[in-house]
Amino acid sequence: MFELIPFDRRGRSVSVYDPFRALDELERSFFGSNNSTVSAFRTDVTDTGDAYKLEAELPGFKKDDIKIDIENDCLTISAERKLDNDESRPNFVKRERFYGSYSRSFDVSGINVDGIEAAYTDGVLTLNMPKKVETVPASRRLEIK
Repeated sequence: MFELIPFDRRGRSVSVYDPFRALDELERSFFGSNNSTVSAFRTDVTDTGDAYKLEAELPGFKKDDIKIDIENDCLTISAERKLDNDESRPNFVKRERFYGSYSRSFDVSGINVDGIEAAYTDGVLTLNMPKKVETVPASRRLEIK
């Protein structure tokens, strides 16, 4: 059998004692090591003038696994990836892909929620969210009696 040696992002071996890694391992052992819930995913929000464009990275998800809910000026994007327990697969030597539920919430109080459009292609969820049109009350002049 071969030996797996962990490396950090710069390609250096991490076989020396790292107190931060020890704290991470302590947290994993206390809260569970199965990573069943990961709370967030990466998003970009850009202002396109009359709308906002939200792009969320959700690679590996099927369109049916992603849910978008709006309630009380709060937009929530949630996705769930289930563990594949296929017995025909070989035993894993290392497993780094996470399974569980992912969720992010956004304030949409300045958004016309009826006009939101969503698309999901190549692992990126894109929401086009039009801004609310502010109505300025008509000015009028009162006559003095």
